[in-house]
Amino acid sequence: MWSQIPLFILLLCSAVLAQNPPSSSALVDNQFVHQQFGDSCSLEAEWPPVKGDLNGDGIEDIVMVARCKNPLIDQGEKNYQVVDPMDSFYGYGNPRVTASMGQDDPHLKGICVLVVHGSGPDAWRSDTPLSKYVIINLAIKSITVKKMKVSKKKSMSAIYIEEATGDQMTSAIFWNGRKYRYEPLGSSME
Repeated sequence: MWSQIPLFILLLCSAVLAQNPPSSSALVDNQFVHQQFGDSCSLEAEWPPVKGDLNGDGIEDIVMVARCKNPLIDQGEKNYQVVDPMDSFYGYGNPRVTASMGQDDPHLKGICVLVVHGSGPDAWRSDTPLSKYVIINLAIKSITVKKMKVSKKKSMSAIYIEEATGDQMTSAIFWNGRKYRYEPLGSSME
């Protein structure tokens, strides 16, 4: 009888593990990126995906860093919008023009932030997400999603980026209800 206890425990653990669905990070791979954004974009393993409610609708969204050879090419077929909030902040952010500018650093060339606004109970994993965005022309050193205070009483989730520039700038990209906006926050502290 006592010799059967380890076998019973092993079977019990196997049954419990079989009932748990795969973690959400297991669903984020190049197949998911290609399905949502086309074959020109591939995940960058250096930056793990981050999640939060970016548009304030109570449904989880996902933010991924990818290298996109041509972010404009699949936007009609894959139903996403290419945006350049940083260059818009500094004066001119038409992605059809600024997409060709990009980064000079070969390590950062083609780096984009992919955002999927979730819908329904499946959130960002839904077959029909609420909306999708490719944010271009960012020099990313690190990326996270955290709450940002927009007034004394209101805060919202924003994408915080420590920029890979010489001056170690930190910036926030946030949804203002219509589009993504860029806000430089100053030099980061190391």
